Amino acid sequence: MSSFPYKNVVVIGATSGIGLALAERMIENGVFVIGVGRRKERLDEFVSKHGADKCAASQFDITDLESIKPWVEGLLKQHPDVDAVLLNSGIQRTLNFTKPQEIDLARVHQEITTNYTSYITLLASFLPHLQARGGGGAAPRPAAVLAVTSGLAVVPLARCGNYCATKAALHSLLWSLRAQLAGDAGSRHVRVVEILPPAVRTELHTQQPDLVARGLGDIGISLREFTDEAWAGLTRGDDEIPVGPRREQLVKMEEGRRLAFQGMVKDAGTT
Repeated sequence: MSSFPYKNVVVIGATSGIGLALAERMIENGVFVIGVGRRKERLDEFVSKHGADKCAASQFDITDLESIKPWVEGLLKQHPDVDAVLLNSGIQRTLNFTKPQEIDLARVHQEITTNYTSYITLLASFLPHLQARGGGGAAPRPAAVLAVTSGLAVVPLARCGNYCATKAALHSLLWSLRAQLAGDAGSRHVRVVEILPPAVRTELHTQQPDLVARGLGDIGISLREFTDEAWAGLTRGDDEIPVGPRREQLVKMEEGRRLAFQGMVKDAGTT
C-alpha cells in the first residue's frame, strides 16, 4: 500500500485555504509540519491547535525576494530534517484590458511575484538541502518539491488572465524541473509533484470584491472534497494530481503536449 513518505514538511501558505487544509491533513497522518505565512495570529492559532510536538510556524512574506535565501538557511538550521517543501501561496486578481487605464500595475506585479517569481527563489534556496539528502549512497532519503498550480494553468479564464499566466508558467517550470532532476544522478531522489486544483471554496475568491459583488465569492468544490482527492494522489505517489470534475479532461488535453515535451527531453537532454 502506498503512503506519504515525507515526515518533515515546510508548507508555504499554511494560514488558510488549500495550504492550511493540506497541512492539517499531513499532521493527521503523523507528518511534522512547519507552517509558513504572513499572518502571525493565524500561525499562532495553528500551533496552538495542533501542539508544538506536531508542528511549528515561521512568519515570512515570500514576496521579500532578497530575504528568502537567509530565511531558508535559518529555517533549515532549526529544522534540519526537512524532507519536502509544499509551495502553495497564491493570489488572484481580475485583469481587465478593456479598461487599461484602470489596471493597477503594482498589484499585477505583486501577483506575478507571489505566484511565480518567489517560487523560483524558494526552489533555488531549498533544493541544495533536498539534493543533499541523496547522500551519495545506495539508499538516498526521500525528498520532494510539492507545488499547487491550477487547472487554469491548462485552460485559462479570461477574467483573471495574469493569475492563469502565472500558474501556466509554474506548470511549465515544474515539467522542466522534474526532467532536470530526473536526469541528474545526484538529484533524482528529489521528486517533483504538482497538484492542479479546480475552483475551491477558499479565501482566494472571497477576498475579491468584484466576485463577491456578483455572488461568485463561494464558487468551487468544497475544501474537504479537494483535500480528500489531493491526499489520495499524494499517497499514491502521483507526479501530477489534477483534482475535480474536469480532471480527466485536463489529463487528455495534456497528452500531446506531454509527448512532445518528452521527445524534446530525449532529443536535446535536460540542460
